[in-house]
Amino acid sequence: MTAETTSTYDGPAHLDPEMPIERRVAALLAEMTIAEKVAQLGSAWVFEFLTGDDLEPGTVRRVSPNGVGQITRIAGASDYTADVAARVANQIQRQLVEDTRLGIPAIVHEEICSGLMGRGATVFPQAIGVACTFDPSLNERIADAIRVQMRSAGAHQGLSPVLDVCRDPRWGRTEETYGEDPYLVARMGSAFVDGLQGETLADGVIATAKHLVGYGASDGGMNWAPVHLPERELREVFLHPFEDAVRSHDLRSVMNAYHELDGVPCAANDWLLQDVLRGEWGFDGIVVSDYFAIDQLDVYHHVVSGKEDAAVLGLESGIDVELPSTDCYADALIAAIESERIPLSTIDEVVGRILRLKFELGLFENPYVDEAAALAAADTPHHRALAREIARKSVVLLANDEVLPIDAPGSIAVIGPNADDVRNLYGDYSYPSHVESLLEMRTTDNVFDIPIPDDFGVSELTIDAPSIVAALRARFGGAVRHARGCGVNDDDRSGFAEAVDLAASSDVVVLVVGDKAGLTVDCTSGESRDRSSLDLPGVQEELARAVLDTGTPVVTVLVSGRPCGSELVHERSAAVIAAWLPGEEGAEAIADVLTGVVNPGGKLAMSFPRSVGQIPVFYGHKVSGGRSHWKGDYVDGPTSPLYPFGHGLSYTSFQLDDATVETPTVGASDRIAVSVAVTNTGSVAGDEVVQLYVSDTGASVTRPVIELKSFVRVSLDPCQTRRVRFEVPVAQLGFYDASMDYVVEPGPIDIHIGTSSADRFCAGTVTVTDGGPVDKAFDGDRFVV
Repeated sequence: MTAETTSTYDGPAHLDPEMPIERRVAALLAEMTIAEKVAQLGSAWVFEFLTGDDLEPGTVRRVSPNGVGQITRIAGASDYTADVAARVANQIQRQLVEDTRLGIPAIVHEEICSGLMGRGATVFPQAIGVACTFDPSLNERIADAIRVQMRSAGAHQGLSPVLDVCRDPRWGRTEETYGEDPYLVARMGSAFVDGLQGETLADGVIATAKHLVGYGASDGGMNWAPVHLPERELREVFLHPFEDAVRSHDLRSVMNAYHELDGVPCAANDWLLQDVLRGEWGFDGIVVSDYFAIDQLDVYHHVVSGKEDAAVLGLESGIDVELPSTDCYADALIAAIESERIPLSTIDEVVGRILRLKFELGLFENPYVDEAAALAAADTPHHRALAREIARKSVVLLANDEVLPIDAPGSIAVIGPNADDVRNLYGDYSYPSHVESLLEMRTTDNVFDIPIPDDFGVSELTIDAPSIVAALRARFGGAVRHARGCGVNDDDRSGFAEAVDLAASSDVVVLVVGDKAGLTVDCTSGESRDRSSLDLPGVQEELARAVLDTGTPVVTVLVSGRPCGSELVHERSAAVIAAWLPGEEGAEAIADVLTGVVNPGGKLAMSFPRSVGQIPVFYGHKVSGGRSHWKGDYVDGPTSPLYPFGHGLSYTSFQLDDATVETPTVGASDRIAVSVAVTNTGSVAGDEVVQLYVSDTGASVTRPVIELKSFVRVSLDPCQTRRVRFEVPVAQLGFYDASMDYVVEPGPIDIHIGTSSADRFCAGTVTVTDGGPVDKAFDGDRFVV
């Protein structure tokens, strides 16, 4: 509304749709009591309002008389299908609008790590697999599908993407990340932000980047353990993906990490949440607490005493919203305001940010959704086809002694605990995994004291998707025989004999081993399911070796969210594929790859250690790292990884030729241009990921030996050649100097082109002619194919 325009609206000013959002926020703030303002900083589980699937009249007025900021997981913490979730969302919103004094709707948030975590929603591959596609556009399409499913079910904020750079596969949440490289994590994560938030939040969903920061670099790979990161490494590696999402993709929400940095819990780190996030980067969205993180300042980190102190420290440090329910940001916070420990201006500033997002989401104009349309949007054929495409493209062929693809063999033995178990194809933040967690919390392990009513609808889930055995039988019929052999994580060897006999009498073995991802005590991967070994869990290593001893060619399929399996199993297998946690279309995708219907083209987003003793092993180590000086290797083995970052084989072959550095001299504000011809030299169509790395050997502070700065996945028919041209801003080659200023320095930069971090060659050298402090140029690299 311009100064010359007169609104014809005669209701409350904040409900005037023609008024600019900032004026609507100010008008609403002026009407709010302290209790109503504080209520916007809190949240409530869906089951705090309901015990079934209908809301009784007057419930919101009784439970949250002053309103509530967010509703936690209507779909993800219940049995509700999308249509029921939509109805419940409408019921809660209607009572908030009609039964509270100011009628402020709530933001509904859901978990979305591998799709909307709700009954009947599409289960996409877990993030580590998506990263191995090296195709950010696929991640944007996943997020767009999630956006549609969430909005149709009445949800507005998704707790993803996970932007943790992870270089320690012992950590159980490795599977939720995009791997070890900050550039790859940034590219994948920012694509997800774009797809989820859409053109505007009017029909988009708030993306929540987590966990700020360094969560995947903890002591011993243990969840919530301390992290030790010097500032330069923190900024260049671990903060980089968050900065990209904030500065270039208008990220609207951030979630803190649970751990401490140099003695300061991330939820109490005002340097991180205020100085860097808001001050340096200009972030103007909301910071939401990871679940229970405010109270943990007292009960876990012991840096305060009591809920009032926790509320004061959390709010002053930069946490705007307490999730998943209102605890410290309730009476304790009001007491702190009344005693003037927290100025009301701080409350107004935080509440203003929350209200601004609610206006941007259109909640005041459109608080309700079309319940009849929700179910049709929950799991469409289009979304399932996308899940299949991504699962196919995420598979990484690690090794192949010409046994793959399998072509009409006489008999196939399919062996292993994950061969006929669809549940184990899913990641830890999929709906089936969290149903198990909620059921466990009802009985034996409710460490968070989540008040789940006994009569609230959460029950075991039957998964309607094929297993790997079923998918292979659909292709080969009776030639496929199955023996489980053992469980994922027990010591029962009673199935060994059957499995070994079956393997010995077959032409080829497909050995499907790995993890069960989730949060319950029987899981081997996922949140709080960290491991001290990278060997296959339980007695799977013994089973694998027994099967390998039969002499029948073995194709080992790793269904896992992280690098796993002993070096011996990898080296003795005739072929190895990393299938990750591929979701509900995963079995069909794996069968497609095994049979050659699909030519695998995925690349490792994370280096595979030979053993746990190598950790951390990652490609972008400093020039003095990566080996034991002066001998080189360990006494008992190599320092090189089993498979390097960016590695992945194919059923065809590729050749890179005629690499040209088109810009031999550049200024700090220019772009480096590099081109290379890539040819499919084999007999079948396939994909290759062309990777561009840089090496700066003359910097004033030590630099990584190489750094990924661009990549593109190229599809080629047999004998086809395509030329790839990369353009990389010189500013992206900068670093933090001795004064912690981000600079580009004059001097030579070596340009490497290759198909992995190890399989590469120097394409030439670029000389930077001028330098000094620069902006990071988050407009990013460009490429033309």
